[in-house]
Amino acid sequence: MSDDKRVYLFDTTLRDGAQTQGVDFSVGDKMAIAQALDKLKVDYVEGGWPGANPTDDAFFNAPPELKHATFTAFGMTRRPGRSAANDPGLTALIQAKAPAVCMVGKSWDFQVDVALGIPRNENIDMIAESVLHAKERKSEVMLDAEHFFDGYKANPQYALDCILAAYKNGARWVVLCDTNGGTLPHEIERIVGEVVNHVPGSHLGIHCHNDTENAVANSLAGIRAGIRQVQGTLNGLGERCGNANLISLIPSLMLKTDFKLGISDADLAQLTHISRLLDERLNRAPNRGAAYVGDSAFAHKGGLHVSAVEKDPRTYEHIEPSLVGNRRHIVVSDQSGRANIMARFREIGLAIDAHDPKVATLVEQVKAREFDGYAYDGAEASFELLARRALGHVPDFFRLSRFRVMDERRWNARNELVTESEATVTVDVHGNETMTVATGNGPVNALDTALRKALVPLYPVLDDMRLVDFKVRILTPQDGTEAITRVMIESADASGERWTTVGVSGNIIDASYEALNDAITWKLLKASSN
Repeated sequence: MSDDKRVYLFDTTLRDGAQTQGVDFSVGDKMAIAQALDKLKVDYVEGGWPGANPTDDAFFNAPPELKHATFTAFGMTRRPGRSAANDPGLTALIQAKAPAVCMVGKSWDFQVDVALGIPRNENIDMIAESVLHAKERKSEVMLDAEHFFDGYKANPQYALDCILAAYKNGARWVVLCDTNGGTLPHEIERIVGEVVNHVPGSHLGIHCHNDTENAVANSLAGIRAGIRQVQGTLNGLGERCGNANLISLIPSLMLKTDFKLGISDADLAQLTHISRLLDERLNRAPNRGAAYVGDSAFAHKGGLHVSAVEKDPRTYEHIEPSLVGNRRHIVVSDQSGRANIMARFREIGLAIDAHDPKVATLVEQVKAREFDGYAYDGAEASFELLARRALGHVPDFFRLSRFRVMDERRWNARNELVTESEATVTVDVHGNETMTVATGNGPVNALDTALRKALVPLYPVLDDMRLVDFKVRILTPQDGTEAITRVMIESADASGERWTTVGVSGNIIDASYEALNDAITWKLLKASSN
């Protein structure tokens, strides 16, 4: 692979993407997304800002184990009037459990004058000293040159002096930021073409916001002009109008240019799945019109288009949908999606002939269940169980005969308003019925506690299992309180294994039980195969 054509991917979903209005990642969300990005084989995963909030602190205290990506912490250069060694924010950044750090520093003289209110030379010293201090303690140091393009247009020499201060003091990457998102592609290409005469493109990155709907185009323009690291987020998350969308950038670079990424063709086929996994974590509907990965990206509705596509898909499709894990959708006769199912089989280690009739049956079953509201992109454990059941590979560990859940809202003896939940379950294990009762913090916790109270004596492996996330989504809001509900449950155990399951019903407790049942069964299945 030619180093000259190698482009490095830096994902900032967990930090910059978290600034999206309405997005609030939990630690579990961050862990799952980081692991999905690592599996995709992006080069850097920015985990957040240590010290900024309790969620990021908890995430960095127990960071994910990444096999391919470099885990990166974000923060600021030292503050005015302090030394790099005596700045609490910079210290917290360097002490974070991450081998690489990315710090933000201003590169627009207007921002230095107005926002910082300090001499311009002091800002350059802050950048230089902070990078040098971090470089002595971390394997990689990066500078996000905030407002670089606005700064360069206003005062080219000062903007260059800022990034040179970082580069000359050991920054692995100096990232040119279009912070306001107002620069256009032709400006990006011209400016980067001038900057590479001072800092080599092999040490330059680009971070574009999408305020003119040009973040992806601007990123491509920067790469074309010599930049070799590109920053962005999954599905274009970010404040205001978002960031450069890596879900669009990655296939555009791989399939339409001669630039090289650290992602294989097989990795690229995960793209649709990862895009939808993020939406499920955020409890929102995927964008049907999203480029490459949307349900409508390769949809054709009747008439001449369908006829032409059936003869040669290239007439109305710019790529083969399966390359990015998507599929063609003929509105009147949906195609099978067999290739996607086979890809998922390979992921879970299921070996089966693609022409086995059971595969076709499973494809139809998945389509029917997704029509009913199930979402398997965000619930891999439930998909694995569905697949293995279709192929006859899941033992009948237990059977629920019945359950009952009661909630009581009352005033206690201290005149405090309390709500208590109680669950009663009757479970059949190999012909032996057991009834247990348990209370809990809400009906799902009570149901979970009662189930495991019955099952742990027979299956001790369940003792370390715990529920770490619970999401509810209303699928038919027009039906009011009679709406169909989808429940996603994420579970974990002492080994660090995490898995997600799904349930759908008009009754939220029933949907919760379905997801909980799958979670327990998946855990037992994995234990029995070890």
